[in-house]
Amino acid sequence: MSKKIKWGIVGTGWISDQFVADLQHVTNGEGYAVGSRNIESATEFAAKHQMAQAYGSYEELVQDSEVDAIYIGTPHPFHKENVLAALRAGKAVLCEKPFTVNSKELEELIRYARDHKLFLMEAMWTRFLPPIRQVREWIHAGRIGEVKLVKAEFGFRIDWNPEGRLLNPELGGGALLDAGIYPVSFASMVFGPEPEHVWSTAYIGETGVDETFSIMLDYGKGRTAMLNGAVRLGLTNEAYIHGTKGYIHIPSFLNGTSATLVVDGEEAQNFQDDRSSTGYAFEAEEVGRCLNEGLLESSTISLDESLGIMKLMDQIRSQWGLRYPFE
Repeated sequence: MSKKIKWGIVGTGWISDQFVADLQHVTNGEGYAVGSRNIESATEFAAKHQMAQAYGSYEELVQDSEVDAIYIGTPHPFHKENVLAALRAGKAVLCEKPFTVNSKELEELIRYARDHKLFLMEAMWTRFLPPIRQVREWIHAGRIGEVKLVKAEFGFRIDWNPEGRLLNPELGGGALLDAGIYPVSFASMVFGPEPEHVWSTAYIGETGVDETFSIMLDYGKGRTAMLNGAVRLGLTNEAYIHGTKGYIHIPSFLNGTSATLVVDGEEAQNFQDDRSSTGYAFEAEEVGRCLNEGLLESSTISLDESLGIMKLMDQIRSQWGLRYPFE
């Protein structure tokens, strides 16, 4: 019988709130404890989600012997130190995307997890959504033939606030790490994380971070990905995968509930997901499955792939001459 994983939550922000709310839809896990730098925030969070423990520091949380797995929901410049603290306490870790700010940080985390035989995974939640799983099945079954083109974009318009996280270079702001991780990871899911050639351009705004970007990835043999992202511009947030026999369309691909398969000469086939959760439950379910089966990583989003994606984003930022003050 599978063990029910007791989750410890690092951070009490919006994304942590969404993740814990979705644990009610998970069969193999439950929210048990939360840690914050502010005990009042932790206590309020725990009460809202009916969690057993609230701690006024992250260190107290990871030292709780009842906690099986730690979810890291802090801003990405803090991911490295938060993940390391959890790993050093012997905990399994699910870390929000982007995993880290750069590949050097991620290499250190992967090395520690593997050396100490601890579970570690990037919270690329879209990989586990039923429509995306169906898309992968269609591709692997050859339904659209040989895949030649991926188009994906994710962008939203925030109000001008130079002190806010998304526009603040001190907090790793910008479109690539926050919004761009979705289309870049989507292309990696289809073609892999190592294109042969990379072309990109970005608009670097007044605060020194990328507000919009466009990327073209060449994977050889006529295989290309065209990706866009923005934090000061609303985009369609759609994805298309084109093959030699047809194409797949995913509206709102990062959190969508549907996908459409169009094969040449056939009637369009639509996949509809009627899930009751927001969508974060599926990644939590995967962590529980892996831990119950004794796995140290998930094959759906492996550590090597996460590292390849981070190296690709390093390369893209280097083309723009964009480095964060803390790097």
